[in-house]
Amino acid sequence: MQENYLAKWLSGELTEGELKEFENSEEYASYQKLKEISGALEGPDFDVDQAWKRLKEERIDQAPKVISLNPFKKFLRVAAVIAILLASSYFYLSNLGESVSTDYAQRTEVTLPDNSEIILNADSRVSFSEKKWDKKRDVSLEGEAFFKVAKGKKFTVTTSQGTITVLGTQFNVENRKNFFEVTCYEGLVSVTYDGKETQLPAGNSFVIIKGEQLNTSEAKDIQPSWLNNESSFENIPLQYVFDELERQYNLKVKTEKVDTELRFTGTFSNTDLDMALKSISSPSKLRYKLEGNNVLFYAENTP
Repeated sequence: MQENYLAKWLSGELTEGELKEFENSEEYASYQKLKEISGALEGPDFDVDQAWKRLKEERIDQAPKVISLNPFKKFLRVAAVIAILLASSYFYLSNLGESVSTDYAQRTEVTLPDNSEIILNADSRVSFSEKKWDKKRDVSLEGEAFFKVAKGKKFTVTTSQGTITVLGTQFNVENRKNFFEVTCYEGLVSVTYDGKETQLPAGNSFVIIKGEQLNTSEAKDIQPSWLNNESSFENIPLQYVFDELERQYNLKVKTEKVDTELRFTGTFSNTDLDMALKSISSPSKLRYKLEGNNVLFYAENTP
């Protein structure tokens, strides 16, 4: 295939004979696939005439007196299309992996290629590469999930705040804004945070809030409470309790004269909203008002 066939094909300038020869080439199928993918993408606006005008103004003193404009303008158009094709190919290749996500008030289960299991809590997302799974058991997590990992090669959970590594065990990871928690329920879990590795045996937790590590008591349950439709907290700022209430019930929580940094220890139901509101407000000495999908928490002495 001649080297200039791609540019002429993109600009629609191939003759009938050249087009037939190009379509019979080994490269044609790949180029056609990329062209189809790029057609579904929106590239940035690019004004060829304006770009050429600016270039001509900047080079006017050095430019030759006689210059052919049309070939260069065609080149810019073809270059722009090729750039979009390259971006399309990167987008296509980088999104070959699988991803599963949940919305507010939603939960789902994921079975991995090795029969490991993931249970996703509300407003969470996991992604992994099924194609490369035999070589690398690696999962990316945003939000919260409980993992039941089948024994085998190293299994890694990557988050924006830390990395969790196991061989085969059960553990829970919550990765939210300014909040990172890992709890081991079986076996041994390795947590790497800020370049430092921590070993977590069963019953132990690793909690970071706004960059500060918290001391936690030993977990006595065999799985996280949210799997039993409850959200439990130990010495956690109220703001994170309100955030979880929003996720479990798809609500909007507002506060009035409430110190959201006050620490909360307790549990609320994920299936009974009235009971959940009372479980939060009573120990915190707050009142609440529910209107539609909006909840207002306010101090008891607020008029």
